[in-house]
Amino acid sequence: MVAGRTGAIARGNGRAYGDAAIGEETTVSLLGLGRMRAFDPATGWLTVEAGVTLAEIVAAFLPRGFFPAVVPGTQFVTVGGMIAADVHGKNHHRDGGFGDHVAALDLMLPDGTRLSCSREQNAELFHATIGGMGLTGYILAATIRLIPVETGWIRQRTLVAETVADTVRLLDAAQDATYSVAWIDGLARGAALGRSLVYLGEHATRAALGGAQVPYRFGPAAKAGPGVPFDLPALTLNRLSVAAFNEAYFRLGAAKAGPERLVGWRPYFFPLDGVADWNRIYGRNGFVQYQFVLPAARSADLLPDLLDRIAQRGSASFLAVLKRLGRGGGLLSFPFEGHTLALDMKMEPGLLAFLAECDRLVAAAGGRLYLAKDARQTRSTFEAGYPGLARFRDIRRRYGLEGRLASRLSRRIGL
Repeated sequence: MVAGRTGAIARGNGRAYGDAAIGEETTVSLLGLGRMRAFDPATGWLTVEAGVTLAEIVAAFLPRGFFPAVVPGTQFVTVGGMIAADVHGKNHHRDGGFGDHVAALDLMLPDGTRLSCSREQNAELFHATIGGMGLTGYILAATIRLIPVETGWIRQRTLVAETVADTVRLLDAAQDATYSVAWIDGLARGAALGRSLVYLGEHATRAALGGAQVPYRFGPAAKAGPGVPFDLPALTLNRLSVAAFNEAYFRLGAAKAGPERLVGWRPYFFPLDGVADWNRIYGRNGFVQYQFVLPAARSADLLPDLLDRIAQRGSASFLAVLKRLGRGGGLLSFPFEGHTLALDMKMEPGLLAFLAECDRLVAAAGGRLYLAKDARQTRSTFEAGYPGLARFRDIRRRYGLEGRLASRLSRRIGL
């Protein structure tokens, strides 16, 4: 199928924000690998092919009382893509990334060789593949962990943070919470710089369900959400409209702070999945998602500076989240102990130059950018942020992967 091709990369469901899954010469779709092979309910280990999506796993196993150990912000991603990006969720501070819950994977090299990889077998290739952005081979199948849950509901508690310092403090104090994330007002300035709503969550037990939830033990019935039928005019998303939305969202969320409330798994984990073609909100020129992680010791100093720069520019959208991350995973995995900020910015003149300046500040602080969402960082920024790069390149050389597996991302950043 792919043996002998050069400049090729695998592609899953096309949900990466940048050019990681666009081959330099050839892009190979793995969506045809869509079978679920085996499941052990005693341990929660599920073996699936790489083209199976997270949505398919949840649909098949949540009614049986199981949920993936780690989920990103959309369910429309494949298992192969989640491994390649070593995706993280709202529980990274406690449970690590997706790769931490992969027991084994089947990998095919460009020459057709198939290898079984795990922490015990072909271990260096296993650790390079997790977070390796598809540059170590074609992931064909994997064994991943599901966790037992009694319901599809989340017990959510909302905390109000008036400043970015308060936000960091609340996230750091919530290390025992299973899930934690902060929505940040990216346009607030002055005394309100970085104000946020911090959401803490736990899987609800059957006993916690009220009368209205009992008939829908595994979450409310799915409803067809609204869609964006066309690209909105460029002026629709501007400082005034976003600021008005953020003000209303913050006030509404603050009014619900305090007691726990039950939230369905879809709106808690995948809020944007309910809005078809939501990217059209940004107009024909699209947007850039900018995500970086800073060491915990530097967050308190640099986050206010970066947020103030973003607020001054006025290009931040209503999608800005801050999370606490735990230990890292594979050689090129994005997370490490610290805080990660992700936000969308409408593509417009001057944005790329502005982000390049932000890159320099992040790199100087020992931070890094998320490869799965990157479409523009330079080779120097990348090399400064990933200390496992030398080992990764060595593994690529020894397995004869250089030139054989290449994406537009890898060429841009020197892999």
